[in-house]
Amino acid sequence: MFEDLEPRPARDASLAALVREDLDAWSVEDLKERIALLEGEIARSRAAIEGKSSQRDAADALFNFRSS
Repeated sequence: MFEDLEPRPARDASLAALVREDLDAWSVEDLKERIALLEGEIARSRAAIEGKSSQRDAADALFNFRSS
């Protein structure tokens, strides 16, 4: 709830390493599995964004003091 007030964990270098990784040695099946895992992570990230946006919208509605 108060995640903006807490120090953010340092992002590790794993994401940067992921995009620089040489894919030439990977088989087609390994690449397909990699894509499936990455798509799962994208879906998880989008769900987190949606949840945070919903919380923000609810807070904005609660603290909106303007008269309608």
